[in-house]
Amino acid sequence: MTESSNRLSILGENALKLGVFGVNVSHGCAVTDAEGTIEVDWSESLALARAADRAGIEAMVPVARWKGFGGATNFNHRCFETYTWAAGLAQATENIVLFATSHVPTINPVLAAKQCATIDHISNGRFGLNIVAGWNASEIAMFGNEQLPHDDRYAVAEEWIELIKALWTREGTFDFTGKYFQCPGAYAEPKPVQKPHPLVMSAGVSPAGRSFAAKHADLNFLLAPNYEIVSDICRDVRSQADALEREVSIWGMAAIVVGDTEEDAKKYFDYYVDEKGDWEAARNLIGGAATDGGSFHEDHLDEQLRQIVAGYAAIPLVGTAEQVAEKLVEFHSTGVDGLTLSWVDYTQGLKRFSSEVIPLLEQAGLRRPVVDTSA
Repeated sequence: MTESSNRLSILGENALKLGVFGVNVSHGCAVTDAEGTIEVDWSESLALARAADRAGIEAMVPVARWKGFGGATNFNHRCFETYTWAAGLAQATENIVLFATSHVPTINPVLAAKQCATIDHISNGRFGLNIVAGWNASEIAMFGNEQLPHDDRYAVAEEWIELIKALWTREGTFDFTGKYFQCPGAYAEPKPVQKPHPLVMSAGVSPAGRSFAAKHADLNFLLAPNYEIVSDICRDVRSQADALEREVSIWGMAAIVVGDTEEDAKKYFDYYVDEKGDWEAARNLIGGAATDGGSFHEDHLDEQLRQIVAGYAAIPLVGTAEQVAEKLVEFHSTGVDGLTLSWVDYTQGLKRFSSEVIPLLEQAGLRRPVVDTSA
């Protein structure tokens, strides 16, 4: 068993692992003015994390945001900072893995390493770090930093996580001298609970991002407009990781709409996307990233713009509980090990997904029944 396998074991043994995405930002992942979206209230985050924990969902993954995207909703303008958010939820949950999402240019690696180790202790080894090289120039400028070219940002991220991993694992004092970071007399105690270190996730879609994930991540979190591209990215990242004798778990994204009938589900999807969608904010979001050489696919920008409105570029899975379960089985067949999920109304969406869809995934052999350990 590889070190990556050891770390991944905290996510359990389900063939298709699940995470809840975007609870910490206003409107969640749906760029819409429809009713019931995320408000960003602590009681809301707490209730959703506990509900996901009870349902046996493996992870909570936040979005790192510092300002909104304008439009009628000013999408994501209200947001909880992700390290402190994860720390609070870690204390309040039992089994679920809490991630912090970190933009590399916004935090020194010495501080990031210390915060991660602290949350790992609070959670008793249920913490993961989701690394973003930093694509939103207007946000990076808030920190007094100039946006670097795309591939250079991944070079910085490589050195950033190398120093963090050294702080997590090396005993005593050491010197770190790199191109981007210098840390004389580096020292960090206590070490994380997870050995040799906590889970590391990255969102690698571009060639540079895929290479970074293969070298440094335990999980590669990707977005893609269709199953074919998902499958291509899975094969490429795994091939690169195999050459390095590493294991990388690959996760996709799904925006979930479950209705009593297929017609009901499609009608609601059209309502929140086409009638109530904030297309100005979505264009602002994709406009800042599409020309960046990174997350979005130039040949599919129109398709991905609609997916941005539907769920932060997640692939929409719309239908009855049975149809959504079938689509999740199909998604898994592309090669993904897990999926982050979002809804317009997370409270009702998660409740219905847990009671109606997860049992069908258990029947399909992709999930095991949740064991109640509270008695």
